[in-house]
Amino acid sequence: MLDKLSFYIAAPEIMLLVMACVIALVDLGVRTRLRQLTYVLTVVTLLAVAWLSAEFALSGATHAGFGGMIVSDPMGNWLKAFASIAVLVTLVYSRPYAADRDMMRGGELFTLALFSLLGIFVMVSGSNFLVIYLGLELLTLSSYALVALRRDNEKATEAAMKYFVLGAMASGFLLYGMSMLYGATGSLDIDRVFQVIASGRVKHEVLVFGLVFIVAGLAFKLGAVPFHMWIPDVYQGAPTAITLMIGAAPELAAFGIAIRLLVEGLIPLAFDWQQMLILLAVGSLLVGNLAAIAQTNLKRMLAYSTIAQMGFVILGLSAGVVGGSTANAQSAYSAAMFYIVTYVLTTLGSFGIILLLARDGFESEEISDLAGLNQRSPLYAGVMAVCMFSLAGVPPLVGFYAKLTVLQALIAPGNPLYIGVAIFAVLMSLIGAFYYLRVVKVMYFDDPITATTVSAPADVRAVLSINGALVLILGILPGGLMTLCADAILRTLSS
Repeated sequence: MLDKLSFYIAAPEIMLLVMACVIALVDLGVRTRLRQLTYVLTVVTLLAVAWLSAEFALSGATHAGFGGMIVSDPMGNWLKAFASIAVLVTLVYSRPYAADRDMMRGGELFTLALFSLLGIFVMVSGSNFLVIYLGLELLTLSSYALVALRRDNEKATEAAMKYFVLGAMASGFLLYGMSMLYGATGSLDIDRVFQVIASGRVKHEVLVFGLVFIVAGLAFKLGAVPFHMWIPDVYQGAPTAITLMIGAAPELAAFGIAIRLLVEGLIPLAFDWQQMLILLAVGSLLVGNLAAIAQTNLKRMLAYSTIAQMGFVILGLSAGVVGGSTANAQSAYSAAMFYIVTYVLTTLGSFGIILLLARDGFESEEISDLAGLNQRSPLYAGVMAVCMFSLAGVPPLVGFYAKLTVLQALIAPGNPLYIGVAIFAVLMSLIGAFYYLRVVKVMYFDDPITATTVSAPADVRAVLSINGALVLILGILPGGLMTLCADAILRTLSS
C-alpha cells in the first residue's frame, strides 16, 4: 500500500510532471515568436523544483518510497537541484538561438526539456533496476526528439538517427546486464542485489558477465572510450542549443546511476568493475585529448574534450575501494561528484558563448569564428577564456581544483597502479591544454573577421556573467561545494 511518505519524497518529480503537462497545454494558445509565457512558466517551474530538491538535500534525511523502488537522499537531491539549474541556464541561453532558427513554432523545446529533466530525476532517484531504466528511456527518447527538432536541417536529422541507433544499442547493453543480475540474484531492488552478492551465494562468473554489460551501458552514457563514437557526430550535427541540452544536465544523471548501480548495488564486485573503469578512463584521456588537437570545429573539439574530461570522473569512481578497503570511498566519490558538477558549470559557459555569437544563418561553430572576439566584446571573450582555462586545469579556476581532488584521491592510498594512472592523467592534461589555449589565442591575438559588436538580451548577459564568475569564485573558494559533495556522498553511503 502506498503511504504519504512515498508521495512526499516524489514531490519534485510529481511537480515537474504536472507542470510539463500544464505548460504543453498553455503553449497551445501562445502565438508570440519568443513564446514568453511558455518560457516564464518553464523558468518558474525549474526554479521551484530546484529549490524543493535543495530543501530535501539540506535536511540530510534518507527515505525510501514506493516499496523501496525510489530513494530520496542528499546525493540524489543535490544532483536534481544542479540538473534543474543546468536546464534552466540552457534554456536562457538557447531561446534567442532557437527563435532565429524556427525551432519554437510550438513549445516542444520547453516541454521536451522538462520531460528529459524528469527522466534525470527518475534515474538518480531509482533504487530499482526497472525504475532506473524507465528514467533512462524517458531522458533518451526526449533527447532524440530534441536533436531532430530542426526538422528541415539534414545535419540535425542525421545526428538524431546516429544518436537513436547507438543509444538503443547502449540501452540494450544496460538492460541485458540488469537481466543477468536479476537472474543471478532474484531481485531488481539494488539493496537486495547488494545483500545477495555480499552473501557469496552467487557464482562470481555469472555476476561478472552481467557486470560487463552494465559497465558498457554506463560508459556509453558517460561518453567513455570505446563507446564514445556518438559524441563528436551528435555534438556537431545537433543544433547548438540542443548540444548543450544533451551535454550538460544528462552527465549528472550518468554519474548518479553509476553511483546507484556500481557503488550501492555492486560494491562487493568493486575489484572487477574498477579494473574496467581504469581501462575506460585511460582510453578516454588518451583518445579525447589527442583527437581534440586535430579539430577545427569548436563543437567537435568540445566533444572530444568531454570524452577526456569524463576520463577524470571515471578515475574518481575507480579509486573508491583499494586493496579491499573502502577507506578511500568518500574522498574518491566526492571528488568525482565535485568534478562532474564543475564540469557542467564550465560547459554551460563555453556553449553559452557559442550560442551568443551565432546569428541567423551563421552558426559560429569554427574556432576561427572566435577570431578577435576580445576586440569586439572583452566581457564575452573573458568568460570564454575563463571557461577554457578551467577546462585545461589552470589555477586558480575551478577546473584546476577539480582535477587536483581527483588526483589526490588516486594518490592517497599509495597504490602503485593508481599513482601511475595519476601521472598519466597529468601528462594527458598537459597535452590537452594545447587545444584550450589555442581558442584563447584566437580570441585575443587574431584579427577579427567582422567588426560587428556582440549583443545579447539582458537575461542572457546576466546569467552568462554569473556563470563565468562562478567558474572563478569556486576555484578560489572551493571549500563550500567540496564539503557539500563530501557530505552528500557520506550520507548516501552510510544510509
